[in-house]
Amino acid sequence: MPERKIVDAKNTFCPGPLMELIANMKQAEVGDELEVLSTDEGSANDIPEWINKVGHEMLESFQDEGVWHIVVRKIK
Repeated sequence: MPERKIVDAKNTFCPGPLMELIANMKQAEVGDELEVLSTDEGSANDIPEWINKVGHEMLESFQDEGVWHIVVRKIK
């Protein structure tokens, strides 16, 4: 069962949340899910762009009470 890791990047600004995701992605196992929590509006665009570029899987992206939840699965 893949684990879901929370990457809490709230109150950091671009490119902070993306850098946090990249650092955590390097330590994750293939199949793991990472959920980035970000209060930076730019993350909603930056993170999916990076995911498409490097070839991971975007699972969901939604905003709840001013916090973006961006969920990614490590594919390779």
